Amino acid sequence: MATCLPFRAIPLKPHFTRPAKITCSAPTAQSQLFKQRLLNLIGDQDRGLMTQNNPTKLASIVKAIDDLADLGRDSVTTGGSLSATWRLLWTTEKEQLFIIQNASLFGTQTGDVLQVIDVGQRVLNNVITFPPDGVFFVRSDIAVASNQRVNFKFTSAVLRGKSWEIPLPPFGQGWFDTVYLDDEIRVVKDIRGDYLVVDRAPYTWKE
Repeated sequence: MATCLPFRAIPLKPHFTRPAKITCSAPTAQSQLFKQRLLNLIGDQDRGLMTQNNPTKLASIVKAIDDLADLGRDSVTTGGSLSATWRLLWTTEKEQLFIIQNASLFGTQTGDVLQVIDVGQRVLNNVITFPPDGVFFVRSDIAVASNQRVNFKFTSAVLRGKSWEIPLPPFGQGWFDTVYLDDEIRVVKDIRGDYLVVDRAPYTWKE
């Protein structure tokens, strides 16, 4: 997801609409068991903050992710079901965790951290919200590279306040593999070796 710069957020309300219902293939009993194990492991980890200094917990979570990835190795996860507003549950990505942990230093609080994907339009927005109204987001172009891999390239970044907007220079490109996907959650490994677990948000984020 997005790499960010320190800032002081000023409010602007993001726009939310209800998403259309998306139907995925029914998960197997074994994948449901492995998924629940993963969700139980990350449930008390404060989106990954608690995992940073706990290598034993991290190893358990990575093992649960690898078990799901093994089950889904032949599945296609880059189709239409990838398009959604995804909400962060847990990650190892240091930039995101820094913002989550330190947003109060900039006079704000971190709200939902999102990844908004539209496969048909070939776009991805990495979004950090600051309730009640602030938002920082990075736009990316994406291209499906294989059954599970998507390439991305950042194209622009915006820090937005209630009555102002500051464009920031984007930087970076790479890929991510969606190693597990159903109609509730998505599990990702990326080019840097980071992990991401997200669920489908109960709303659709739009600029």
